[in-house]
Amino acid sequence: MTDGVQQRPAPRRLWPLWTVFLVVVVLLGCGVPAVLVVGVIRENGARSTFSRAGVSTADDPATVAARALADRMTTQLNRQSTALLGGDRAGFLAVADPAAHGDLRRRFAALRELKVTVWRAEPSGLPAPVIGKPGEWRLLVRFQYCFVAPNCRPSPVLIGTRWRENGDQPRLVALEESKSVETGTRPWEISDLAVAVGARTIVATTPALRGKLPGLLTQAEAAAKVADGYALTGSPPDRYRIFYAGPTEWQRWYGGDRPEWTGGYAVTVGGGHHEVVLNAEGLSSSGTDDLLRHELTHAASLPERGYPGKTTWWLVEGLAELAGAGGQAVDRYEGIAEVRKLVRGGWDGQLAGVNPAADASAERVAGSYGVGYLAVRHLVDRYGPQRLLAFFKAVVHERDTLDVAAEQAFGEKWTTLHDECVAYIRAATA
Repeated sequence: MTDGVQQRPAPRRLWPLWTVFLVVVVLLGCGVPAVLVVGVIRENGARSTFSRAGVSTADDPATVAARALADRMTTQLNRQSTALLGGDRAGFLAVADPAAHGDLRRRFAALRELKVTVWRAEPSGLPAPVIGKPGEWRLLVRFQYCFVAPNCRPSPVLIGTRWRENGDQPRLVALEESKSVETGTRPWEISDLAVAVGARTIVATTPALRGKLPGLLTQAEAAAKVADGYALTGSPPDRYRIFYAGPTEWQRWYGGDRPEWTGGYAVTVGGGHHEVVLNAEGLSSSGTDDLLRHELTHAASLPERGYPGKTTWWLVEGLAELAGAGGQAVDRYEGIAEVRKLVRGGWDGQLAGVNPAADASAERVAGSYGVGYLAVRHLVDRYGPQRLLAFFKAVVHERDTLDVAAEQAFGEKWTTLHDECVAYIRAATA
């Protein structure tokens, strides 16, 4: 994936379901009423910035008044943050109109279940009047959060807040869903949650699926031990965040709208974190193990800004498939039959471009993931895991070309290694 505003699904094989890895990097744009200020929001990973377009920087009376109103709103948000972290639900609700209390109660309960340890609200830009509603204002707010770990680098989410003027203490009217920004609506924004916390993972689901939590946590903790070995940025994530979605939640969390064969996906949410979502419908216990190893390896190995794009898809998914396969022999790889069909069905023998189209059949998806797995398997068998990870880091994190990375990590030309990988794939599927 290139830097900028785009999202690209990349499905992986899972027996009997499938998964997709979704990387969303940077947000540009969230509807801002163009009354006081016209501009765009940019998330740069450190703080929010507001770019004013065609507006004088002079402190005109309207701008001064808007800043004063923003300060009063910020004071209310700070009170709410303190109440959330202190477990004070009454204080959390106190800044809001009664009509907003139902939504806020659910958000409060979900965030407390997730063991929120950091919650900061940073206004982005100035409040703007809500057209058609005198006395109401909309303010974009960048919330930063941590779960469980008190000293994590927070993940940001940009949310529209709406307010009603009320003297020195404006009243919060509503929190909008973050569906138009960054990675889409977070589970804790719209769902009641039940949560289990382990040494390396936090697993959340709906109250209806609460009974699944003990088993899921055990599987997640085992998968985390595998994924930790693929961390490339000095240390693995403080906690792997996993959300187990029922049918309704699957359609809503992080925007929903996944291909029918999707069994799970991982989303980068900033702060060096990824959040993993599993599709509860039809997912077997053994399939969950494979899927968790695969997706948590994405969370451990991928850079926050995403990966360079189609030419390296095979490497990114191949590494995750290597982890997902759990060390089994190549001839026992679940997708070997699908790889064989792809190879014999006219594959052009190029790793770049083997990624499937969004509307590809499940069989074609399986073959693509298997090609990536076998290529990475050949490299790790020949050179060992450390040199493979050095190659991966050079290509995916440092954006070196495959030629440069191969010379550095393996002391070989990439064209030679590519042909070796392809020969290995053909031999394994003969």
